[in-house]
Parts: sequence; structure tokens; C-alpha cells
Amino acid sequence: MSYCIHIESMQPAERKALHKNYHDNFYGFPIHNDDELFGRLILEINQAGLSWETILKKEEQFRKAYSNFNIKKIASYTEADRERLLQDTGIIRNRLKINAAIENAKVIVALQSEFGSFENWLEYHHPKTKDEWVKLFKKTFKFTGGEIVNEFLMSIGYLPGAHAESFAIHKKNLKTKPMWLKR
Repeated sequence: MSYCIHIESMQPAERKALHKNYHDNFYGFPIHNDDELFGRLILEINQAGLSWETILKKEEQFRKAYSNFNIKKIASYTEADRERLLQDTGIIRNRLKINAAIENAKVIVALQSEFGSFENWLEYHHPKTKDEWVKLFKKTFKFTGGEIVNEFLMSIGYLPGAHAESFAIHKKNLKTKPMWLKR
């Protein structure tokens, strides 16, 4: 399911609905597909310095530009692919962020080889404090500072704080988490 909508023409109520949909149906919920996990990391990296609304607006374009977030395909991108991405007006055309996506895909391919999946690598290291996660991500991946790591891990349910415990969505979220994530 896509949560990408063209925001330029949206009224405040529509913008609120866009954010509510992401918050209530995606943010803080576990992702069990490695390509989708990687896609979320790409989106979080690209959000750095921009609003999340900008990224929500461009999610479908990111998905198209980055081979539907297929890790193996992205890991094999060539210089021609880098140039194609730098020319793609539908995404964030930042060389550092584009290079990070490609290089991080290569890292994840190696992690998949060692751990069976990107998700298994995350599980292997869980639980950690935010600072421990940031240190691990900075050692492992490119363009992953504290805020990016925090938001990525919160958005996939590895760090608390995505939803206030008093919200009904928090209870819905808890029902979707495997026992190891509830620690």
C-alpha cells in the first residue's frame, strides 16, 4: 500500500490525513521484508535536512527510481545508474545520499549472506540503546547519523517512542510485534 500523494495541491486537512495514514499504519510497525526495510532506510537518509512530508510526497518516485528498493539490484548499480539518479527530478538528487543508498545496499547483501537477512542482523543486535544503535550503524553504514538511525529504528519498531502508550494505535502496534521486539 502506498502512502504517496501529491502534496502541492493538498489542503491542510488532506495533509493531516496523509501524515495520519503514515503514523497510524506504517510508523512504528515492524517490517519483515528486507527490501522494504532497506527502502525505509533510504527514505530516512533522504529525509535528512528536509521535511518528512517531502519524503512522503516522493515515496513512489523513490520506489521507481530505486528498483522498488530491491537490495540486490541497487547493490549492482553502475556509474550510469548513479548519474540517472542524479538527474531524476522525482527524488532527492543529492550525491552523498545516492551513494549511501548504493553502498548501503552492498553492505546489506553481505549482512544477508552472514545473517540470512537484514532483519536477522537487526534482531541479532536487539535490544540496544539508541546510542549503541547509532554507534553500530555509523560503523556499518554510510550517511547514518543519530537522527536518521533513531527515526529509522523507531519507524520499524526497534526503538520506543513512535506512539504514546495511551494511544489506541500503540496497542494495535504491540499486537503486530514479535515477542523479541517487545523486550
